[in-house]
Amino acid sequence: MPDTPEQRLAALGITLPPAPRPVAAYVPFVRTGNLVFVSGQVPFKDGSLLAVGRVPDQVDVETAIACARQCALNGLAIARDAAGSLDEVRRVVRLGVFVSAQAGFHEEPKIGNGASQLMLDVFGDAGRHARAAVGVSDLPLGAPVEVDFVFEVA
Repeated sequence: MPDTPEQRLAALGITLPPAPRPVAAYVPFVRTGNLVFVSGQVPFKDGSLLAVGRVPDQVDVETAIACARQCALNGLAIARDAAGSLDEVRRVVRLGVFVSAQAGFHEEPKIGNGASQLMLDVFGDAGRHARAAVGVSDLPLGAPVEVDFVFEVA
C-alpha cells in the first residue's frame, strides 16, 4: 500500500484537475495557521458541470454521488495548491456537503459518501472527518452538489 497521499493518488490512477478558479467574488482557499478552508466546489470537469438539477427528480442518486466525488477532486486540487503537496495534509477535518434536493429526499448522506470515500482512499485514517450533508433548494449554476472542506496542514 502506498504510504503518502500523493502516492495513493497515483496508485488509484487519479490525476487531479487544475484547481478551479472562483466564479464570483471570493478566493479558492484561506489558510490560517495550520488550517486550510477550501471554498465550496461544484462538480466542474473539463470546464462543464457533470450534471445540472435537483436530486432525484432531475439527477439520479448515482450521478449525484459521482458529482460529489468530482467536487472532492476539485477540492483536493485546491488543497494541493494551498499546501504545495497533498503530502503536507495531516488530516481532513471537515466536509460540508450540500445537495440540491427535491422535497422529501433524505439520502444526502449517501451522496456525501462520494466525497468522503475519496478522502479515505487518499488519506487513509487521516481522511476520517466530521461532516454535514444537507439538502437545499438550489445551488450555484444549477449544480446538484457542492462540497466545502477544511484540512489541517503541516
